[in-house]
Amino acid sequence: MSQVEQFDVLVLGSGQGGQLIAWHLAQAGRRTALVERRWIGGSCPNIACMPSKTEVWSARVAHLAQHGARFGVTTGSVATDMATVLRRKRDMVSREVDLHLQNFRATGTELIVGDGRFVAPKTLEVRLNDGGTRVLAGDQVFLNIGTHPAVPNVPGLEAARPLTHIEALELDHLPRHLIVLGAGYVGLELAQAYRRFGSRVSVIERGPQLMSREDPDVADEMQRILSNEGVQFLTAAEVLSMRGRSGEQVNVVARTPAGEQEIEGSDILVATGRVPNTAGIGLDEAGVELDDRGYIRVNERLETTAPNMRAIGECAGSPLFTHVSVDDFRIIKDNLAGGNRSTLDRLVPYCMFTDPQLAHVGLSEREAQRQGIAVRIARLPMSTVLRTHTTDEVQGFMKALIGSDDRILGFTMIGSEAGEVMTVVQAAMLGGLPYQRLRDAVIAHLTVAEGLGLLLADVPSGSAQ
Repeated sequence: MSQVEQFDVLVLGSGQGGQLIAWHLAQAGRRTALVERRWIGGSCPNIACMPSKTEVWSARVAHLAQHGARFGVTTGSVATDMATVLRRKRDMVSREVDLHLQNFRATGTELIVGDGRFVAPKTLEVRLNDGGTRVLAGDQVFLNIGTHPAVPNVPGLEAARPLTHIEALELDHLPRHLIVLGAGYVGLELAQAYRRFGSRVSVIERGPQLMSREDPDVADEMQRILSNEGVQFLTAAEVLSMRGRSGEQVNVVARTPAGEQEIEGSDILVATGRVPNTAGIGLDEAGVELDDRGYIRVNERLETTAPNMRAIGECAGSPLFTHVSVDDFRIIKDNLAGGNRSTLDRLVPYCMFTDPQLAHVGLSEREAQRQGIAVRIARLPMSTVLRTHTTDEVQGFMKALIGSDDRILGFTMIGSEAGEVMTVVQAAMLGGLPYQRLRDAVIAHLTVAEGLGLLLADVPSGSAQ
């Protein structure tokens, strides 16, 4: 084994939280090394959040161009040049990676590119991508190793060489008929995008509704919106087998309540969940325990079962969002400075970037019922919001859950600029404001957020149900 190099701080994985803790401690004077296998900056700027939203925006432009006549703009024939869509995405990724590399240099963090495996507590053997091996040890070790797409065990699926979101975002051609397995956030964003680019798109979902975590009215509205754009859905469908090869021709056999169905397509995209990147990297040698799903076992301070080893982001079972990884970093940073912050009391929002967007924070109706929490529910169609009268973005609705003490306990919105409007509600929730304060706020006209006044004016009186 190579001679062990000693560092004050050792970080495995360059996702958002991992690189932030590395840069922070390096700037504080700690000798810091970060090991990354491939994606400088992690999945978000390379293969996930930012690339997908870049292509989703290209698809929105295509959609607007196709419907320009509705707004009095004649555009003529509209076609999608997927090579240009791909080039625009790659240019964005390149700029983001350059920014990350600048931060590594500016903070003095040593970036080591290679595959890392623990060979002893807090000791990592790295097989360098450009050849050779280094052995690194750290007084403090941080794990930020992320997840990868799950591929279900379906006969013929592996042989079909299906796309995941990674390969789907690298297509330079338009699939004739894209079959999407999974109706979660990734599957729906890409399904709508490729439909708008011009592909025929079919979505197969094993569960009884889209987006299994959402309330039924939310799932139904999203299915209605996407169906109206031509996306075809098959729910409560179990994929039994598959033959062919993605990119050429694939045939999917699925069991549905109406009997077996066979769907023929050209390409297949798997978007059925995530698996933590914890296998085969020697975590047992480091004394780091996993839970029964393969995620790193941590406490509310993100400390693992091994001394002076902490985990950040998805691999620790944190919600699968970049903004949560950033908050994991803040929790660890403050606790290293003597604080006592926890993951237990945070309010985590999320946004799905379909068009219109879906945004949510706090409790859903289903969660409130499951927890026995009494709530009053206010609901407002987006067509009631005056801003939508000027943009024709009338699809969707807002929904707020109000507790017995008049505080807002949850908010969901399908509609234009839903993520921005949701953040306004999140701020009110963080401040513990009674809903009346937001209802009576003077909100600028004509904004989508102006609809919050109408929504909260419709809170049922009396006790919560």
